[in-house]
Amino acid sequence: MSPLQHKIDFAVILTVDHANPNGDPLNGNRPRVDYDGYGEITDVCLKRKLRDRLQEAGQSIFVQSDEKKQDGMTSLKNRAESAEYGLGKDMFNEKKTPKDVAARKACEKWFDVRAFGQLFAFGGDASGVSIPIRGPVTVQSAFSIEPVSITSTQITKSVSGEGDGTKRGSDTMGMKHRVDKGIYVFYGSMNPQLAERTGFSDDDAETIKSILPKLFENDASSARPEGSMAVKKVFWWKHNCKSGQYSSARVHKSLTVNADGSYMIDKSATEGLEPEVIEGF
Repeated sequence: MSPLQHKIDFAVILTVDHANPNGDPLNGNRPRVDYDGYGEITDVCLKRKLRDRLQEAGQSIFVQSDEKKQDGMTSLKNRAESAEYGLGKDMFNEKKTPKDVAARKACEKWFDVRAFGQLFAFGGDASGVSIPIRGPVTVQSAFSIEPVSITSTQITKSVSGEGDGTKRGSDTMGMKHRVDKGIYVFYGSMNPQLAERTGFSDDDAETIKSILPKLFENDASSARPEGSMAVKKVFWWKHNCKSGQYSSARVHKSLTVNADGSYMIDKSATEGLEPEVIEGF
């Protein structure tokens, strides 16, 4: 399968309706905001959701979440060295496995490695080796179009099993936070030059394209009830060459998103390159 032949840029508009799109564990799990009050969803969070949807679609994923773990491995190192994947402990011994061979095997085995890259730094002795893989798919953090309003509610997070049950201890009370309404946008790109190194193909790009409109399906939790987060639009710019007709910055800035979720594309800024617009929910 040949590597990616055309540079690709993409953008996603998503809606938040009474949900916590990405809690900050260092701030009481409140929704992330910047200093100006604009909501943020980190690139790490978005790639986690991409990995989960890809895994549900049958793709082999290296960085699996605990609740969606399919192989019973207790760590990334165990997964990387597992005979189940045909790699083994010798993968991290440069005397037995050259770095480029180990990287190629890892990219062949796991979709997220050849897409997003990975640092295999599991060598614990003199024979160990660190293997960095730079992926061709980059995803930026999502930011809201306008500052978001956050509502905080006090909740009972547990039931005390001690005493006569007439009093609640301080440890039984907690806080729950949500963004009432918000329109967020994030951007991404796929680099054919880096795809040549990992083997990321046109078919792989199409797989991600098919996953993006479903980014928040099967992702419900108490913080994100079913239907409270959804993809509204996906924009997919496919250039006519590997180097790209325009820079990613110019392509991304050609899209203007309004506070109500409507949008405008400045076609004069990227003449000859029009996006495919894919409906979300």
